[in-house]
Amino acid sequence: MSGNKLWSKENTSTSALIETFTVGRDKEFDVLLAEYDVIGSLAHTEMLASVGLLSKEDLKLIHAGLNDILTEIRAGSFVIEKDIEDVHSQVEYLLTTRIGEAGKKIHSGRSRNDQVAVDVKLYLRAQVLMLKDEVKELFDLLIKLSEQYKDKLLPGYTHLQIAMPSSFGLWFGAYAESLIDDLEVLAAAWQVTNKNPLGSGAGYGSSFPLNREMTTELLHFRTLNYNSVYAQMTRGKTEKIVAMGLSTIAATLSKLAMDCCLYINQNFGFISFPSELTTGSSIMPHKKNPDVFELIRAKCNRIQSTPNELTLLINNLPSGYHRDLQLTKEILFPAIEEGKACLQMMRLMLSNIQVKDEILKDEKYKYLFSVEAVNELVNKGVSFRDAYKQVGNQIDKGEFHFDYKQLQHTHEGSIGNLSNDPIVAEMGKVLEKFV
Repeated sequence: MSGNKLWSKENTSTSALIETFTVGRDKEFDVLLAEYDVIGSLAHTEMLASVGLLSKEDLKLIHAGLNDILTEIRAGSFVIEKDIEDVHSQVEYLLTTRIGEAGKKIHSGRSRNDQVAVDVKLYLRAQVLMLKDEVKELFDLLIKLSEQYKDKLLPGYTHLQIAMPSSFGLWFGAYAESLIDDLEVLAAAWQVTNKNPLGSGAGYGSSFPLNREMTTELLHFRTLNYNSVYAQMTRGKTEKIVAMGLSTIAATLSKLAMDCCLYINQNFGFISFPSELTTGSSIMPHKKNPDVFELIRAKCNRIQSTPNELTLLINNLPSGYHRDLQLTKEILFPAIEEGKACLQMMRLMLSNIQVKDEILKDEKYKYLFSVEAVNELVNKGVSFRDAYKQVGNQIDKGEFHFDYKQLQHTHEGSIGNLSNDPIVAEMGKVLEKFV
C-alpha cells in the first residue's frame, strides 16, 4: 500500500486506521479534480522540458500518456484505486505503469502542495464560470418576465403590511438587478481564482530554474501568485472567497423562493404553478405545496453558511500547508453543485409561473392607494402635510375611495413600467469582468 504514495520511502508503513481517518472523503472529491490535475501536469512537464529537466523524447511519451488519461477522465472511466492515496498518485501511477521510467520524472520541481493548489484553482475557476452562466440564464428569464408582466399590478408590502402599489414587472426586475450585484462578488472571486500557484513547491519555491510565467500562460491564468509562501496561503482563502460569491447568489435565490412561497399561499393568491410542479398532501386532497421553493430556500440558506464554515476551518492557521485544508473540498464542492441545481430549478419554476389578473380589485387593498391620493392633492396645490392629514381623516372615517384603474390611466409608466434596458447594460459590464 505504501508504495503507491508520493511521499513513501523504504521501511515506511501506515496503519489502516490512520489511513482511513486521514484520507476521509478526499478521494470522492479528488475525482472532480482529475481533469485539472492532468492539465496541470501537461503544463508543468512542458515547462520542465523548456528548462532542460526533461528530454524531448520523455516529454513526447509523457504527453501522450497524460492525454490518454485525460480522455479516460472525460469519458468517465477514471477511478482512484483502493490502495492509492489520491488523484495525484493515481495519475502518476497510471502514467508510470504505461510509459515506464519517464513517468517518474513529472514531479520534478513540484510539491503535492502546489499541485493540489493549482488543481483546486483550475477547478474553481471552471465552476465560477459555470455559475456565472447559470446566473445569466436566470437573469435573462427574469428580464423577460419583467417585460411580459410590467402592467400587472401587485401590492407592495413593508413590515408584511399592505403598503403601496407595485407590479410584477418591478418584482421580477428587482431580482434580475440583484443578480448583477451577486455577479460583482463572483467576478471578484474569479479574479482570485485566476492566479497561478504552480511552481511554489511546498510553499518555499524550488532550486530548479522553473519558468512560472510559462505555466501561467499555458494554463491561461491571468497572472500568478508571485510570492511562494503566499501561493500556499491561498489554499483555503481562495475557497472562502468563492464561497462568498456563491453565498450572495444563494441569498437572492432564498429571498425569491420565500416570496414565491408567500405569493402562492391562498391568503395572497398572486401566482400559481402547474400541478406537476407542486406536491400534494397525504391527508388533505386540496393541497398544492411549493416544495421546490421551500427546498431552494433551505438549500440556499445552508449555502450561505459555507463561508463561515470555511472560516472556522482555516481561522488562525499559521502560514504553510496544514492537513486541515483537505476538508475545504468537502465543504465547498457540494455547495457549488447545490447552488447550480437551485439556479436551474428556479429557472424551471419561473418558466411555468402563472400570474393572477386584477389582484388589486380585492377590497383589502383599498388603502394601497392612499399615497397616490395624497400625491394627487399635492399636485392640486395642497401642502403635503395637509394632504396627508386629509386622506388620513378619510381613512379613519371609512370614507376613503380610490379607483386604481384611474391610477393606471393617469400614472401610466410610473408603476411597473421601469425600463430594463439600463439593467441589461449593467449586466453586460459585469460579464466583461469574467473575460
